[in-house]
Amino acid sequence: MEDWKVSAIEKLKQYEAKRQALEIIPMQIAEIESTMTSIRCGVNIAPASGSKSTGKENMLLSCIVQKEELQRNLDRVKLWIEFMEKGLNILDQEERLVLDRFFIHPAKGNVDRLCGELFIEQSQVYKRRDKALRKFTIALYGATES
Repeated sequence: MEDWKVSAIEKLKQYEAKRQALEIIPMQIAEIESTMTSIRCGVNIAPASGSKSTGKENMLLSCIVQKEELQRNLDRVKLWIEFMEKGLNILDQEERLVLDRFFIHPAKGNVDRLCGELFIEQSQVYKRRDKALRKFTIALYGATES
C-alpha cells in the first residue's frame, strides 16, 4: 500500500477521537482553573525572598503547567481538525459516506450496508472507497505519488 494511502487512512481513523478531544480538553482546562482558584485562596503568590515554596504553591505551579500543556494540545487539535475538514469537504456526500463507513466509523457489515444504500455491488463499493480516498488525499497533500 502506498505511503499516501496509509497516511490518509490513519488520519481518517483518528478523526472521531480528535473531534471528541475538542470537547474534552476544554472541560479539563476548566477543571484545572477551578482547582487553581481554590488553591489561590490560601496561597501567598509571592513568597518572601529566600523562603521555600509551599506545597500549595507547588500545586498551583503544577496546575499552571498542566493548563498550558492542555491549551497547546487544544490548539494543535483545532488546527488538525480544520485541516481534515477541508479535505473531507471536497468530497461529495456519497464519497464522504463511504470513507466514514470504512475508516471513521467502521463496523461489521458496513460494506453490505453501503451496497444496499448505494444500490451497487461490493466490488463497486471498494472502487468508490479507493476513488474517494484518492480524492481526499489529493485535497490534503496535493499529490498521491512520490
